[in-house]
Order: sequence, then structure tokens, then C-alpha cells
Amino acid sequence: MMNLMHWRLVVAVADHGNITRAAERIGMTQSGASQALALMEETLGVQLFSRESRQTVPTAVGLSVIEQARVMLDALQTIRHTVDTVRPMLRGAIRLASFPMVLASFLPPLLRQFNRLYPGIEVVALEVSDDEVETLLAAGLVDVGVVLNPSSARNAALLGRDAWVAVVPAGHPLALRNAEQGVSLEELAALPFVLATGGCSTNARSLALTAGLELQDVRVEVREWSSAFTLVRENLGVSLVPEMTLPADRHGLRMVPLMPRIERIFSLVLPAGVIPTPAVQALLDLLDDSAVAFPR
Repeated sequence: MMNLMHWRLVVAVADHGNITRAAERIGMTQSGASQALALMEETLGVQLFSRESRQTVPTAVGLSVIEQARVMLDALQTIRHTVDTVRPMLRGAIRLASFPMVLASFLPPLLRQFNRLYPGIEVVALEVSDDEVETLLAAGLVDVGVVLNPSSARNAALLGRDAWVAVVPAGHPLALRNAEQGVSLEELAALPFVLATGGCSTNARSLALTAGLELQDVRVEVREWSSAFTLVRENLGVSLVPEMTLPADRHGLRMVPLMPRIERIFSLVLPAGVIPTPAVQALLDLLDDSAVAFPR
């Protein structure tokens, strides 16, 4: 299923000639953008771009599709402008709680777009831990919070998702594994380990416990993901991190997919039993309009 974010991605790739920069522009991860683009090409049955060594360029049919995508997006913007000129400006405030990584990656593009569409609504973003998000929601002190892997019973709107991946030194035996082989959580748990938490209660240790395992040789525990990458480079151990935390400079590191795949799902969640205000509903509607369906 294709939505507006898919078409925005196609136009952004054409404008930037690079999937990574296009993903940054519209607020997606690089891997998510690549998956979404592949899904579009599979759905349409044509190749939209030619992937060259340093640039992604449109194919002949891709140029025609991109031109029509621009017309569609421009028409949508015109419709929204027309509606905005005749309706009263929606005003209000939204108190939003999130843990740091999502606040720094997924949320900024969404909030910038929201501010353009609803300049009369102020969004106050609070940077807290994932446990503190739950505490604030339970106390009704925020209007919406970013929650990891919420249950289906909760009033939640999908924000994004990523996967846990193993990070090992470049010279480690696991570095020879290909993407199809991957590495199991059980294998990782038995190795010298660098545990990074990112300030979240969901981390490699909790994942192992959920699977009935235990990290057998934790050499060091750090909060910052960047510290874990430095320690892995120094051969202190292996680590397990969310895909979205991977550094741009991966010299000395190798990424190995976790098999079976374990995902983190980020959702915007309302306090239990609370009906969203018009301002919050506008944010949820925008999120629903922008969300990308990532293949599993």
C-alpha cells in the first residue's frame, strides 16, 4: 500500500540524487526509505531509479512518475492552503513526552511539518526516559507520549519502527556472517558484551531476559550508544543496538542482523481513557497521513 510519504520520498530522491539525504529530508531512516522505495517499485512493477555507485538517478519511466508525483503533491498543498484560508486557525498546546533518540530523529520532521500546517498550536516536547513517559501518561501530565512496543489495547498511532542489530569489531568471527545468516540472541548472550541502554529499560539485557537468556559476560555497561561503538571498536566485546542509532562512520565495525528479527515499534500514545483535544487529533491525523508502512 502506497501513501503520501511514499510519493514525497520519490520526489526527494529525485531532488537529492541520494536515498540517505532524501530520507533525512522527509524524516525516515535510510533503511526504511530503501525498503519503502523497493516496495513502491514492486507494487508498480517498474524500476523508478537506477542505483549507481554515488548517485540514484531516475529511469525513463521514473521521470514520468516523478513529474506526476510533483503535480499530485502540489495539488494537495493547494487544497490545504484553500481550506486554511476559509477556516478559523486551530489553536492550542500539546504536551508531548519522548525519550531522546526518537525526539532527535523521528519527531523533528513531523513537528516541523505540523508547525507549518498549524502555526497556532504550540508543541512542548519533554525529553525523558521511556519509563518516565509512562509515568507522565499515567498521571495525565502530558497529552501524548512516545511509547515503545505498546499493546494493541492502547490508544496508539504508529510513529515508526526499527530493528535490533548486532555490532561487532571488524576482525571478529561474526563479521564474516552474511545478512541471510545473521546471528542469534543466544549466540550474542554468550560472548563478551558491551551493554548500552540509551537510557531505556528496553535494551539487550531485557531482550535476553524476555527470551529466557542472560548476558553471561558484560564487560562494561554504558548509557550512550556512541560509547558502545567506541568500546566495540577497541575489541572490548560485541553489542546489540537499535538500527536507528548506528553511526555514519562505521570504520572498525561490522553490523550483523539479529535472527530472528526483533523490532522496536514507536507509537504516540494518549493517556488511558482520554479523548484527544482538537490539537492532539490534528497531530494524530498528520501522523496517519505521513506514516510509512515498513515491510516486516
